[in-house]
Amino acid sequence: MKITLKRTLLSACCFAAMSLPAAADTLIHAGKLIDGTGANPLTNLTIRIVDDRIVAVERGFTEPTSNDTVIDLSDKTVLPGFIDMHTHITSQSEPGSYLHRFTHNPADTAFRAAYFANITLNAGFTTVRDLGDSFATSVSLRNAINSGYVPGPRIYTAAKSLATTGGHADPSNGYRQGLVPTPGPMEGVLNGTDQARQAVRARYQEGANLIKLTATGGVLSLAASGDNPQFMDDELAAIVATARDYDMKVAVHAHGKDGMVRAIKAGVDSIEHGTYMDESVFALMKEHGTYYVPTITAGKSVAERAEIPGYFPPQVAAKARTIGPLIQDTFSRAYQAGVKIAFGTDAGVFDHGENAREFVYMVEAGMPPLEAITTATKHAAELLGEWDNLGSITAGKYADIIAVDGDPLEDIRVLGHVRFVMKGGVVYRHD
Repeated sequence: MKITLKRTLLSACCFAAMSLPAAADTLIHAGKLIDGTGANPLTNLTIRIVDDRIVAVERGFTEPTSNDTVIDLSDKTVLPGFIDMHTHITSQSEPGSYLHRFTHNPADTAFRAAYFANITLNAGFTTVRDLGDSFATSVSLRNAINSGYVPGPRIYTAAKSLATTGGHADPSNGYRQGLVPTPGPMEGVLNGTDQARQAVRARYQEGANLIKLTATGGVLSLAASGDNPQFMDDELAAIVATARDYDMKVAVHAHGKDGMVRAIKAGVDSIEHGTYMDESVFALMKEHGTYYVPTITAGKSVAERAEIPGYFPPQVAAKARTIGPLIQDTFSRAYQAGVKIAFGTDAGVFDHGENAREFVYMVEAGMPPLEAITTATKHAAELLGEWDNLGSITAGKYADIIAVDGDPLEDIRVLGHVRFVMKGGVVYRHD
């Protein structure tokens, strides 16, 4: 009887399986495809998607079965969702924003962050790296997006940036004495190697994906210098070694040469901004395989806003006028020198959703449009450590796909007008 029962169940299971309708696929008919690998565009292709992954890219416009869903983008240019490697998704510069640390509760920051995340996704940026927040809001936002509670890009976050006392990311800069306790490693402020290790471990504990440190002064902090070195060699070495223990990459804010040289020699993964790079720094970056993330848009934006009376405190406005206009030229020289470049904007310093301005400035500075696009696809995914999953429209990758009218290789500005956004096989925008 047992044998008969098993045979009966097996037969029933097999019959049920044979009776089920064929699984439904999503087919995107792409008129022109820039696949993100750096290859030249192809025309009239079908992208086949099952669940959240691309399973095939097929020649021609494949005829669907009765269960398939077809998305007709035959009159558009289709690209991978872009990756912005330098954002601050939980904040945005605006008049009076220097008071937000006194007036905004964590919940205020979180609700604004969700709004900024949705804007970013709809602008075609399906993945971002967040390089500094407050209250670890970007960790919670990442988790909420991954759980489907709110729409937004994939987030890889550093949580709180690391600084030395009085350094660019010291949250107590500008406070009067006695207003707040002296911040320490748990708040992202460190001095010495023991505190360096503790600060990295604190970021791991709160759920960060990577480490961000401010190796030099910066523009928007309430401090005198925008470019002086702010970490010693042993502190940098301790941060990098500890980060590696936790399989975390290290991104470095740096404007001044000395701070960049120290960080590159310590083995960091990327230099952000890099304003005062010279030929010796380019050579060192190539020797160590260090990526450059330019953030030209941020430089131009702070220089423009420094001319608005009262927008920045006087100390900040002076630095913005000096440093901001230089980054595009630095980018041009770094590109000509052959430094590895990944796309990053510093969105949040300017308005979220305007990330595609960076492409325009890169092309203005001499980078061909296809190469500029590739910095936001393949190169960004490689720096992120996610090339197996992100950065191109190829079989096996997540179905992160966008589309625009026109040809960005003829007019790069069309990337600022995204018409279709899919992330992980889910359509978020289809104008």
